[in-house]
Amino acid sequence: MSWDEHTRQGTLDLVRQVGAWIQNERRHFETGQVETKSLNSLVSYVDRHAEDSLIQGLQTLVPESGFLGEEGGSQSWVDGGLNWIIDPLDGTTNFIHDLPPYAISLALMDGDSLRWGAVYELGQDQLYWAEKGLGAFCGTRRLTIADGPAIDQGLVATGFPYHDFDSMESYLQVLRACFQGSRGVRRFGSAATDLAWVADGRFQAFFEHGLAPWDVAAGILLVREAGGHVGTFSGPAASDLDLVHSRQIVAGNPTAHATLESWTKTSFSL
Repeated sequence: MSWDEHTRQGTLDLVRQVGAWIQNERRHFETGQVETKSLNSLVSYVDRHAEDSLIQGLQTLVPESGFLGEEGGSQSWVDGGLNWIIDPLDGTTNFIHDLPPYAISLALMDGDSLRWGAVYELGQDQLYWAEKGLGAFCGTRRLTIADGPAIDQGLVATGFPYHDFDSMESYLQVLRACFQGSRGVRRFGSAATDLAWVADGRFQAFFEHGLAPWDVAAGILLVREAGGHVGTFSGPAASDLDLVHSRQIVAGNPTAHATLESWTKTSFSL
């Protein structure tokens, strides 16, 4: 693959273009234009059209790549090759109710490793991106959380279960530890944004259960390239591919991540 400055900039331009279209549609969006995929899982024509636009643009930029998109626009995964993981609108419920944040999340995997990712949070018009070995950025501003504060000096982000309630008691135990051991817990309804804000130092840590690959792929790379740590409730994953498919995540600056991971390990091992 020819991944160079031209391709990187072309991908960022594509994300911005699709984001502008989403924001334009929000101005005259009607809640009657919504479908229910499963319990509390909503989708609209905006999600589907945005995913199609991203795939069409990426096929031109990186013709040899495969795709895994939330809305099923293309499921042409290339084993061992280059694959895009796409959430065209993370936080659809927020979007429907005109409540930010909501975001585009886009990640490129090279084999079983994350290579590039972007989260475009549309409410504040902030485009986060990261490249393996190059760093994490918000626009042109470099992100760094390697020396971030301990969890008791900051905020923890999470997402409340809305369809998978099998681990509710364990989840509530982690929440209790967060209530007692941090400055507060926040739930914004967009995992991709939560991870971007961890990478930006707004949150010190984040955890959630029941996530899909498109919710977390880009955010994982953002946190890692900003100097943070990311893993499962029980510790590190064997590979990035395993991590994005694990359906659970613990992320944070190094100090806060270690504390939150100890809480998830204890609660989910009982």
